[in-house]
Amino acid sequence: MGRRRLFDRTVSRSCAAWTLLLVLASAPAAGQDVRHFDRSAVDAVFAAYNRSDAPGCAVGVVHDGTLVYGRGYGMANLEHGIAISPQTVFRTGSVGKQFTAAAIAIAARDGHISLDDPVRRWILELPAYPAEPTVRQAVHHTSGLRDYLTLMSLRGLRDDDYYTIAEVRALIARQEELNFEPGSEYLYSNSGYFLLGEIVREATGRSLRAYAQKEIFEPLGMTHTHFHDDHTHIVPNRAAGYAPTQTGFRISQTTLDMVGDGGVFTSVEDLVRWIDALNTDGLRPGLNAVLESTDPLTGGEENPYAFGQSLGTYRGARTIRHGGSFVGFRAAIARFPDHGLGIATLCNRSDSDPSTLSMRVADAVLGELLEPAASEAVRGVTAQPEAGEAAHFVTDVAPFVGTFYSTELDVSYVLRSDAEDGRLRLGFGPDFDAPVELVEPDLLRAGPLQLRIVREGGRVVGFDVDAGRVQNLRFNRR
Repeated sequence: MGRRRLFDRTVSRSCAAWTLLLVLASAPAAGQDVRHFDRSAVDAVFAAYNRSDAPGCAVGVVHDGTLVYGRGYGMANLEHGIAISPQTVFRTGSVGKQFTAAAIAIAARDGHISLDDPVRRWILELPAYPAEPTVRQAVHHTSGLRDYLTLMSLRGLRDDDYYTIAEVRALIARQEELNFEPGSEYLYSNSGYFLLGEIVREATGRSLRAYAQKEIFEPLGMTHTHFHDDHTHIVPNRAAGYAPTQTGFRISQTTLDMVGDGGVFTSVEDLVRWIDALNTDGLRPGLNAVLESTDPLTGGEENPYAFGQSLGTYRGARTIRHGGSFVGFRAAIARFPDHGLGIATLCNRSDSDPSTLSMRVADAVLGELLEPAASEAVRGVTAQPEAGEAAHFVTDVAPFVGTFYSTELDVSYVLRSDAEDGRLRLGFGPDFDAPVELVEPDLLRAGPLQLRIVREGGRVVGFDVDAGRVQNLRFNRR
C-alpha cells in the first residue's frame, strides 16, 4: 500500500484460513438474491470473537436500506459482563472522516465555504506557505499538511497522554513547511481532517458536533451517533476499548477531544441509515456525486480517495469503503453500491481487522456474484528480508553525538554512544531509545525514523527526520 494506512492483522492466520474455507463452502450460487445468503457463514467469519470472556465485534449486513443481518460477537464490557449487540455504540476512528467530509460538502453547498478556499482563510495562524493547501486538497489527503498524531508521537507523547485542541492547532501552525507541494502527492493526514472540523466551526459558528447533528444525524434519524468532542460525556450503551496482553486484555481508551479526523461514536443499527443514505443519495439530492468525486494529482495520476471514502474494487465488484483505528477500537464500512449492499463492522479490540472481516462477510453474502478469489498463497506473499541479513552500524559515532533541537516540535533528540557496546543510539521523550543503523552514508535509521544528516564544512550540524506521514522535519545541533 505504500504510504497508505495499514490495518492491524487478524486474530490468527490459522483462524482466518479456517474461516475462509467455511465462507466459500457456504457461498450462494450465482444469481441468487443477495438477501438469501447463509447466515451461518457470516457467523463463521466471527467465530474467534464469539466468546463471553473477551471483547469482539458487531456486524451489520445492509441491503437496499434494510438490516438483513445484524449480530454481536463477544463482550462490550468485560467488567460488567455486557455482551455486544447491533445497538452497542463504538468509537469508529477514521471512519468518522466520511462524516466530516459530508459536513464540509454541505457547508460548501450552503455557501459557508468554498472547497477551493485556502485552509489559511479559516485557520489564520497557519504559515503562508509558498503554495497554500486548499479545503479540497485537505479532503483528498493531498494538502501536504503534516499529520498531527505523528507529530505528537515525535514529541514523545504516548497514546494515553492528554493534550488539547488548542495545542494541536498551535503544533500544526508551527510547521514551517509542508510534506510536499499541495496537490502533487497523496499522503494520509489526520491534520487535514482535524482542520476541516475546525473550518466548520469557524465558517458556521457551530462546532462540528453541533453542525453534523443538525445537518446529518438528525435528518437521518441516527439517534445514537455523535462526534465525541468531550471525553467526559456519558454515552449510553457504549463499548469499552481493549488491547490484548499476555494474560488477557487491558482497557485501551483515550481522553483526547479532537474530532474531524475521527471521534464519531455510532452503532451498527445507526449505520444502516447512513449506508442507505449514501447508496440512495438520501442525505441531500445530488450530494453523493460530490462525496464520491476524486481529484487527480497535479502530475495527472489518479487519486482514488474521495470525501472520506476510498474507491476501488473487490473481486470484480465496485467498492466504496474506509476503515478506522484508534486506541482499543477498530471499524470499517464497506459498500458494494452496484449490489445495494453495505457491511458495517465495529470492534472493541485493537488486534481485530474489520476491513478484512468485512470482505470475508462480502464473500459469504455475494458468493459467486463476485469474481473468483485470487490464490491465497499468492495474495499473501510479501517481501521478506534476506535470511541472515545483518544491520550496519555507525563505526565512528563521535561526529554524530550531541543534542539536536526542533523548533517545529519544541523538543530535543539526543544521539549518544551506548555505554556497553559503543554503538550510536537515539533517544527522546520518556520511552524512545533505539539503536541507530547506517542505511547509506549520511542516511541513518532508528526504529521507524529515518535521519538524513546535514553537514556544513564536513561537520554534522543537524538532520532531517522522515517518519511516514511527516517528512523533512529539521533538527539543528544545540
